[in-house]
Amino acid sequence: MKKLVLFAALVMITTAGFSQTAAANTATKSDVAVPVFDTQNFDFGKIKQGVPATHEFTFTNKSKVPMVIATVSASCGCTTPDWSKDPIPPGGQGFVKATYNAAGVGAFDKSVTVMANVESGVVVLRIHGEVAP
Repeated sequence: MKKLVLFAALVMITTAGFSQTAAANTATKSDVAVPVFDTQNFDFGKIKQGVPATHEFTFTNKSKVPMVIATVSASCGCTTPDWSKDPIPPGGQGFVKATYNAAGVGAFDKSVTVMANVESGVVVLRIHGEVAP
């Protein structure tokens, strides 16, 4: 009997949690920003070990609402992100910068995740290349 009550409570909590998530994700397309990036994938090619490499991804906000970047996170500690902190107005340009520290020799493929008021909630940018001694 205790297991049945526990199971029923778990089902109700899960259902309530998913229904709130679904309601939060029902924003209309006019409520979200539409960033158009020059590129979402950048190849550094071969870079020298110990010399940090930076690429700045630029984008234009093609929507009718300001784009607000909440945060940007890198897939590892070897990559440091920077980004436009102020809202990007409609038609305005913004940036996301990724700096790879190039400490280790070999190929690398890293992602930078941009969390913003876009349709999916995130934009994933990638940098890759090879560090040579």
